[in-house]
Amino acid sequence: MKKIILLCAGGMSTGMLVKKMQEAAAAEGLQCTIEAFSHAEAKEKAADADCILLGPQIRFAKDKIVAACPGVPIDAIDMKIYGRMDGKGAIDVAKKLMGI
Repeated sequence: MKKIILLCAGGMSTGMLVKKMQEAAAAEGLQCTIEAFSHAEAKEKAADADCILLGPQIRFAKDKIVAACPGVPIDAIDMKIYGRMDGKGAIDVAKKLMGI
């Protein structure tokens, strides 16, 4: 079971994307948990994740999050994927980060 964490400014805006990602993951049989949190909670909530996706509005915080969660692959979600709430697109980014 893979653990995918989304981080954004407050943990709220990614909530809708989490649902879309869960649907996309289920459709392709990917066993994972997907949760969203504020980037301020990175160390507590995401240090044991298989990958972390950042909302485009906090891409500036990537270095800080990398330092808080060493060894966890991290990337920002493309603005188009995020804006369209493209669950499959976001799952594809996560799979690439996890080497799947």
